[in-house]
Amino acid sequence: MTHLYDTRLRTLDGEDTSLDAFRGDLLLVVNVASRCGLTPQYAGLERLHERYAERGFRVLGFPCNQFAGQEPGSSEEIRTFCSTTYGVTFPMFERIEVNGPGRHPLYEELAGVADASGEAGDVQWNFEKFLISPEGEPFARFRPRTEPEDSELVAAIEARLPR
Repeated sequence: MTHLYDTRLRTLDGEDTSLDAFRGDLLLVVNVASRCGLTPQYAGLERLHERYAERGFRVLGFPCNQFAGQEPGSSEEIRTFCSTTYGVTFPMFERIEVNGPGRHPLYEELAGVADASGEAGDVQWNFEKFLISPEGEPFARFRPRTEPEDSELVAAIEARLPR
């Protein structure tokens, strides 16, 4: 198994990077979409990012168009929507697939993480959330309808903040 930090990524600006850029930070990885009923979760994700960034926490957004075509835009359109509608400042990446034969390697690893009821496997919908420890190990999964500022999610974040 390749370590998650070796996972290659491309930012919305088209720059090559990897999760190694976030080594030592607590990460909340979220597959996002601009035209979903859950899209207002961007606001809560941004508040979490702002609240805990100085303590080594990062939200990472991964646009995905696999659920009812709810993220059809270009990288530029996604960036503009997120920044003007929700003031998103957390890192965003190019659109990827989270399920199926084209599943991104990051989500190959994350699909094996179980939620609170013990279920792992495919991502259910937009805005499914995964926590990755500062050591690069995925350790928690929250289903799409779990709001970013849900008490259980916040408790999991606060318990693992690196500083």
